Amino acid sequence: MTSLRLLFIFFSGIFLSACGGAVGIVNSMTDSDDVVAETGVSYGANPLDSMDIYRPAGAASDAPVIMFLYGGSWSSGDKATYRFVGNALADEGFIVAIPDYRTYPDAIFPAFVDDAADALAYVTANVAQGRPIFVVGHSAGAQIGALLTLDERYLRRRGLSPCGSIAGFVGIAGPYDFLPLTSDRYRRIFPEATRADSQPINFTAGRKPPSLLLHGRSDRTVEAQDSVDLADALQRSGNRSQARIYPGAGHINIVGAISAPLRGSAPTLADISDFMRTTGAGRGC
Repeated sequence: MTSLRLLFIFFSGIFLSACGGAVGIVNSMTDSDDVVAETGVSYGANPLDSMDIYRPAGAASDAPVIMFLYGGSWSSGDKATYRFVGNALADEGFIVAIPDYRTYPDAIFPAFVDDAADALAYVTANVAQGRPIFVVGHSAGAQIGALLTLDERYLRRRGLSPCGSIAGFVGIAGPYDFLPLTSDRYRRIFPEATRADSQPINFTAGRKPPSLLLHGRSDRTVEAQDSVDLADALQRSGNRSQARIYPGAGHINIVGAISAPLRGSAPTLADISDFMRTTGAGRGC
């Protein structure tokens, strides 16, 4: 077995086990002298409303901005864990904002989407400065990002609109059509009165920003069909959307592939970068 294969297995285990210390090793391996990080930037009144911002040294005046929303079953997550995402994407020339947001049991739907909308409003006013903004999310973060992109009510309440504010959306292993709920825990997170509004698949009609939906064929947490169905529904409404399914990729290593040690397991980073570079000039819908 080659040393490269051994390294891949080792770092796959790190992400699959979600071991904080081991993830810290991966984060330290992605640190770059060419990236400047600003941590704990407040974007709202709630104590959890803060973000970390990663900027390429000497970022181009038209460098696209990414707001990355992490996953965690709407009940866990920490922006610091995803330093590898900020560093890797900033190394590609993008400005990256990674916000924390409220999670269950302290919050239920739609509070975490409202937090993400507040974060996007902050990024628009204080980070982007006219640059195109892309929303990228993994797992639960992809569901949140999809709602920001497809259900205009969140941004409208902040004086914004998806077509005017979001140049494109990238969903990674996202749940977009997950009813009926199969556990009491998820029924508590998504109350019946607002449950239909939690499904991105219900908001595909009309003009929407372009989207790229990445999923692993081996994902056993969220079926790849969610991404295929959302892309198909958006295309039927005349929108630009593509589902790209990676053979062999699972729910965790598809986002772990953004880091240098796992980059050979899926072309996640390259596909995000290509999508942003080819979509940015279009500036939304």
